[in-house]
Amino acid sequence: MTERFYLYDDTENTKTRFVSFVGENQRFDLAIIQTNRHYGKSLVLDMQGNRFAIIGPDDLEEEGYLEFAFQLNEEDAEELRSFLAEII
Repeated sequence: MTERFYLYDDTENTKTRFVSFVGENQRFDLAIIQTNRHYGKSLVLDMQGNRFAIIGPDDLEEEGYLEFAFQLNEEDAEELRSFLAEII
């Protein structure tokens, strides 16, 4: 058997918030994980769409980022952006 080569293997305490809300067109079921691992950014998991992204305030300002990461149209992405701007 070959020895496994780890780049890292860390354990860290995190703060996780589970939130669900309904927008104009769709429901959002999210897990938002805060950790020190990603330079103050949060790991946002879309549990309905099986997608995730590492998001900080700068990412919320980047045009098309949420649309691409979560495969959303502009209107749904704006609802998600508005919510995330309140908590990130």
